[in-house]
Amino acid sequence: MTASPLTQTELTRLIKEKALALGFAKVGIVPAEPFRNGAVERLQTWLSQGFQADMAWMVSHYDKRKDPASLMEGTRSIVCVALNYFNTDAYDSQDAKELKIAKYARGTDYHYVVKDRLKELLAYVQTLQPDVQGRALTDSAPIMEKPLAVQAGLGWMGKNGNLILPGMGSFFFLGELLLDVALDYDTTVVPDQCGSCRRCIEACPTEAIVEPTVVDANRCIAYWTIEYKGEQFPATIREHLNGWVFGCDICQDVCPWNIKFARPTEEAAFQPRSLTRHPHRETLMALDEEQFREAFRKSPIKRPKLAGLQRNVRMATE
Repeated sequence: MTASPLTQTELTRLIKEKALALGFAKVGIVPAEPFRNGAVERLQTWLSQGFQADMAWMVSHYDKRKDPASLMEGTRSIVCVALNYFNTDAYDSQDAKELKIAKYARGTDYHYVVKDRLKELLAYVQTLQPDVQGRALTDSAPIMEKPLAVQAGLGWMGKNGNLILPGMGSFFFLGELLLDVALDYDTTVVPDQCGSCRRCIEACPTEAIVEPTVVDANRCIAYWTIEYKGEQFPATIREHLNGWVFGCDICQDVCPWNIKFARPTEEAAFQPRSLTRHPHRETLMALDEEQFREAFRKSPIKRPKLAGLQRNVRMATE
């Protein structure tokens, strides 16, 4: 006697339960449809102002960004998840030689961790309904993750441009699982709870947050230390680095939602490595290519390569 097929509601419930069991802090599901919440218009305005700097991929595949269903044939549902990466390792402000690396980059590259977890979720779905097809994504395709997460009820867009989860904060990676099956969809949107707070805007040393939720990459320390391919930083950036050599956490560190609610991640892969826990100029500048590859294997810090990391160190210390 074969078991009765799952109802749409039962399948939805099991997917959400499994996502939470896999360690995701929050999960929501939305239909795979073109955006209708102003996200496309906001992206278009942002690009027209040149706020993407030289990140050409923000312009590429623009049509796909407008319609997430275009990323996999037959997509009907998008499962949106958030995974905590917060760690409490604090840098010693009294140590002039100690440099700073953004929390998200102190451990294993989230692309591996989040995508592997989503693939586990897909495999589980296929044990329940073998004919289901899916695709796991995490900042790895032209998809607007934050507007989807807002639509799915995970949180709201903070003034610093990061998604804030109520009672949890913003130190979270986002991911999506595209599925070609209809599910029950979340319709409750979390209201904006930033209120009149402007701490992130006022704390940014380069004034990169030009208006609430809008970040100009041309002024952002994270852009210059991660994405920029040139050899020198402009003085307006260099004089405000204050030790940051890969990314920047200032606008998140000052956020009251993080100060009050952020809790350390339980994900071992996101724990700091020796060279990211206490990075120093002498240590980083002494690395050769082989040592760099070994120290930062499967690390986000491989993105600018050794030359880019050492350029950042020079910019921050000379």
